[in-house]
Amino acid sequence: MGLDMFAFRTKQKPENPVDFELDKEFEESRTEIHYWRKHPDLHRWMERLYREKGGQSSDFNCVPVELNLEDLERLETEIKVTGLEQNHGGFFFGSSQRDDSQDTDDLEFIRDARRAIEEGDTVYYDSWW
Repeated sequence: MGLDMFAFRTKQKPENPVDFELDKEFEESRTEIHYWRKHPDLHRWMERLYREKGGQSSDFNCVPVELNLEDLERLETEIKVTGLEQNHGGFFFGSSQRDDSQDTDDLEFIRDARRAIEEGDTVYYDSWW
């Protein structure tokens, strides 16, 4: 049990950038491009983005949020300049590793996500806890 976090790429384009339905066709067309386990700092960042884009779910759990190039640029800048805001996590969320290896992993995700978008795919984040 705990926070599992995913980034996917798909040829499908959702109607809305948040809270879109992951029907069978959508799920079958997606490919996982990244996985994190218990990285609450990044999860909180994604939740803020979700809310900015109009997300309405009271729990940011099992609700997708589309990531575009501007979102990835913002995330990269925050990682490199100030670091992600620290989230104190908890039992299900764990705690983020405050080190270069986690930043490197996050930056690799950003690179892969950018490539997917440049190739014409949609990239989105989803989580389950």
